Amino acid sequence: MKTIILQTILLCCLSMASCSDSEGNEPILPPDQEQEEPVTPDRPQDYAGLVNKTNPAPASYEQEAEHRGEVVRIDYPTRNYAESTGAARTNTAYVYLPYGYDEHPDRRYNVLYFVHGHYGTASTTFEAENGLLRKLLDHMTENGDMAPTIVVSPSYNYGQPTANYADADPYCEALPEELVNDLIPIVESRYRTYAESTDAAGLEASRGHRAIGGFSMGAVTTWYALEHTLSCFKYFMPVSADCWSLGRFAGMNRPDETALYLADIVSRSPYTGNGFYIWAASGTDDSAYRETLVQVEAIARLTDVFPLSNLTFHEKDGARHEYRPMAEYLYNALPFFFPNGQDGNMNTYGHLTTSNTVKDVVDHEAFAGFGQFILPAERRYDDDLPLRNVANMLPYHNYVTGERAVETINRMIDYVHDGNRLLYDIYSEAEKRADPRKNNTGLFFFRGEPGRPFAIVCPGGGWSYVGAIHEGFPLAIALSRMGYNAFSIQYRTGGAQVACEDLAQAIDFIMRHAGELQVSTGDYSLWGGSAGARMAAYLGSYSTQGFIAADNPRPAAVIMGYTGHTDYTRNDPPTYVVIGDNDGIASASVMRQRVENLRAVGIDAEFHLFPNLRHGFGLGIETSAEGWEKDAVRFWEKYISRKNGISYGK
Repeated sequence: MKTIILQTILLCCLSMASCSDSEGNEPILPPDQEQEEPVTPDRPQDYAGLVNKTNPAPASYEQEAEHRGEVVRIDYPTRNYAESTGAARTNTAYVYLPYGYDEHPDRRYNVLYFVHGHYGTASTTFEAENGLLRKLLDHMTENGDMAPTIVVSPSYNYGQPTANYADADPYCEALPEELVNDLIPIVESRYRTYAESTDAAGLEASRGHRAIGGFSMGAVTTWYALEHTLSCFKYFMPVSADCWSLGRFAGMNRPDETALYLADIVSRSPYTGNGFYIWAASGTDDSAYRETLVQVEAIARLTDVFPLSNLTFHEKDGARHEYRPMAEYLYNALPFFFPNGQDGNMNTYGHLTTSNTVKDVVDHEAFAGFGQFILPAERRYDDDLPLRNVANMLPYHNYVTGERAVETINRMIDYVHDGNRLLYDIYSEAEKRADPRKNNTGLFFFRGEPGRPFAIVCPGGGWSYVGAIHEGFPLAIALSRMGYNAFSIQYRTGGAQVACEDLAQAIDFIMRHAGELQVSTGDYSLWGGSAGARMAAYLGSYSTQGFIAADNPRPAAVIMGYTGHTDYTRNDPPTYVVIGDNDGIASASVMRQRVENLRAVGIDAEFHLFPNLRHGFGLGIETSAEGWEKDAVRFWEKYISRKNGISYGK
């Protein structure tokens, strides 16, 4: 093995003077630690304050899910509670039953009663915006974002809205009584909920599994439910309206009096402390934003009754007083009300959700023996950290969300359950005994088509952690879906030297086990982001023999993301480069200069700069870089020979 001498003084002039004609040049590696400070990544809110920003649902949740739930209409007898006549009448509600309801007779379900706005009807909840909320619920159920939940859409207006929305006030106040007396007993005796009985005692005993919410006048209804039926609901979700218990718009016009009134109701109930939660919301451009927030702020000042453990406000930037934002509010609220695993159960596929913890990943049966490598174990975060806060573990990365991390983890769980081996050791047991740090290495393999070339993805992390959950696994999965055999490397942290040794060992391992792995040994590619891009570049320049006692060919192409790497040789492979113009760690101009240097010595190289993009963007989903990996594959394919099944020639 060659000894690598660190020569930091050369770094300032490498971009112009590092080109060498010698195949045997030893690589000049940079200092072990990144010199720049990481920018603050995007982080999900953790309800540490009264006002919180909502997190958007994945764009795919607006499309039809593979598994669709069922919406059932219920016409039920009730009475005229609004006018206190007691006259018999009929009302209509719609019930969303999650996919698989009939296949799991032993499963119980939480229930959300969600009330429409003034010009809506009971059918609006699941029909508006081309069935947006139904699609959202289908995806949330399919991906295990929440515990099994039934959603009911009742109506206060009997299908006939009043001419003036404010005149609907008495009907809104009457609906909670109608629900408790008439609709809830029908729904929760017909379907498998947590209510052992639907009398007063049964509803109170199961209130922890029941929520009520609503939009606009539906939110007015929700505040009335807090006033009149606190014994039947634990969770209250008023969206874009104040409380009218002391008169129309009293929450906005008389917020302190309204707050005291509600505090008195709660204080006289047995539910103070952890017995209730108000999850209020509105859009920052919503016409009802101020009236809602003013009241919530007044309530929050009564900290003895309404501490942050019982009350929060959630806002969506730019959202107006319309139906579409309801999807985002429900996407954020439902996992909070009814987290998956709340009874110690995961969903039927063993999937995790954003409410699961780091420990749940490490201990998952699909990852037995290597669960510690799925997330950045080097960061030594609390085992109880919920996955919705996974961004906390990747300080050098941006655009990290718990939802996408969980989606990747669940795909890996399915991959293992389908009979695939996920992790391969690259060192022998003897080598690991001689150097125990080599126990922290391996190759995660995502199969493509048998006999096709392979790619190795090197996640970054500033040599201090391996950010595979954001930068390794998702890219390897994407490449495997394009037919290529893709690996994500788990390497030793602590510096470029050991990381490059591990990458060289990984290449040699694949070459020696190509038959077993069913991969082609020709025209492979190396991919990496940040520190991982340096690894890919060094192996492209010096191949395996620059780091270990093994002679293997250079890659056919190197794909580099956002790094300040400047070293190169005249024998470097074709190189494809991506970076964002707002990168606070790597320099776009440095990357561009290296590309120009490669071109100057006759090496094919491409430089791609994406607008409004920070460091560590990974696949860049929902950013200006989204889809960049497909173009990078196009570049690689120019250097894959016909014998590997690709029509592109060298």
